[in-house]
Parts: sequence; C-alpha cells; structure tokens
Amino acid sequence: MIAFIFPGQGSQQVGMGKALSEAYPVCRDTFIEADRALGEPLSRLCFEGPDDLLTLTENTQPAMVAVSTAACRLLASRGLRPAFVAGHSLGEYSAHVSAGTLAFADALQIVRRRGRYMQEAVPVGEGAMAAVLGLPVAEVAQACAEAALGDVVSPANINGGGQVVIAGSREAVARAGERAKARGAKRVVPLPVSAPFHCALMRPAEQRLARELRALSVRDPSVPVVANVDALPKRSAADAIDALVAQVSQPVRWEDVVRRLASEGVTTYVEVGPGSVLGGLVRKIQRGATVVHFSGPEDLGRVEALLS
Repeated sequence: MIAFIFPGQGSQQVGMGKALSEAYPVCRDTFIEADRALGEPLSRLCFEGPDDLLTLTENTQPAMVAVSTAACRLLASRGLRPAFVAGHSLGEYSAHVSAGTLAFADALQIVRRRGRYMQEAVPVGEGAMAAVLGLPVAEVAQACAEAALGDVVSPANINGGGQVVIAGSREAVARAGERAKARGAKRVVPLPVSAPFHCALMRPAEQRLARELRALSVRDPSVPVVANVDALPKRSAADAIDALVAQVSQPVRWEDVVRRLASEGVTTYVEVGPGSVLGGLVRKIQRGATVVHFSGPEDLGRVEALLS
C-alpha cells in the first residue's frame, strides 16, 4: 500500500520546481496557476530566488505548496495515486490539495496568510525552536515543564528517530535545552527559524486563521489524510479543517502519523516535493519501509518503476 507524504517549511531551496516546469506541461501549468492565484511571480521566486526572499515564511509556505502540487499532478497524470496522504506541518496543506479537500488557489492564498499570521504572532527574536536529539519525548516534555518558569516552552515536532523539536519563548527554550542535556540528550541544536511554531504562542495566529479556513469552500478528501494533531485519518471536510486549525498551536506528531500509516498497511512512501527529510524519518520509524523521493524529472523513472 502506498502513501504520498509532503514536506513542510525548511525543505525549500532555490531552483525547486524549475526542471519539472521545463520538462512537463502539467507542472508548467501549475506554476502559471499559482502566479495567477497570488497575483505575483511565485514561480520566479521558486526557480531563481533570491534565497532571503524565498525563506521568508509567507513566501516559503505557498512556494512549497506550489512545488509539491506540481509534482503530485505529474504523478497523477501518470496514473500514480496513493491510498493515503499526509504532510509535515505546512505539508498537510499540500496533502489536502492532492486529496481535493482544498482548491489549489485557496490553499496558496491561505498558507500565505498562515505564514504571515504565524510570523506576526511573536515579535522576531522573542521566540525560538531547538531540536533535542537522543532523548525520549516524555523526558523532553518534562525538561520543558521544569524550564518554563511561567514562560511557554513545549514539544513542537515529535519527529521520531530520537528527534523532538521544542518551541517557545527564547529564554525558556534555552533553559529547556540545558535541562534536556542534563537528562541525557545527546545534542540540542538551535534552529534558524523566524518564529516558534506549533506551541501556545501561536494561538493568536490560530484564531485569525480559523475564521478564514472555515470560510473556504471545501470537499471531503478523495483519500484519507492522516493529520498531524492526532494521527487520525480525516475523511470529511469538516474534520480536515478542524485539524488544520488546531495544527497551528499544537505539536506535529509525525512519529504517530507514520505509525498510523503503517498500521493501515502502508509499506511504500513517496516524498512528493523538495528534500528528503521525511523519507529519512520514515526509515527510522518504520523499519523496512520502502521510501522514494520525487522532486524532479530524474526521479520519475524510479517512482514509476516502484509503483508499477
């Protein structure tokens, strides 16, 4: 059984999608549609950068959705379709575009505002995120509880393979990192992010986004979308939107997502979009899973051979 998985923010790179656009009309048309939906040349930003503009949250989010959608549409045009889909954080929006829950243009516009709202929720420099390596999530959560001292700090991405990302106020994240090392963490790595995603500091962004998500015209997913917030397959539009709303300020439970997909019978994963981060995590969580990446023309033969 096959699942398509979609990467989130952090996997972007200048040049992404360019080769697909040049090689396949369905991909080129997707980027044209994206430019029209946003009223600006998003495709040029993906293909040419500059990097400092591409990495701005409100640009990264629609850019990633556009590239993943272009790649997914090419796979669909070749008759390659999954039994389940899932995405990491922002990637859950790409998953819902692939499943038909969200219209592509609506998704681009909503994730642009999502990025803006998340950035505006916490002034630059006041929040932080860090990856805690080699410590069980329960121990990481306890380190956060001990370090909070009235501030916000909590697990934000439970990625599996001994990797838990924490988020919150800058000082609290630093304290929690020290507590995690005292509890036996192998390393604590500060992340170069512009805001502390997936923690309680994002609730203002969640409230702003909720109204807009619930105003969209949506459809029941054509295939189940396993959600970040609870690792449950969403089969109705209403449940899908509720999960996207809650996702803003709640942790991404990626390890649970992969375990749920495995329990449903998924053995093969196609990472659709830039990078290979999710595939690496899947291999650590589900030993023996088959993983293939699809982000450019050079990958198409491998994907078709695997799924044929």
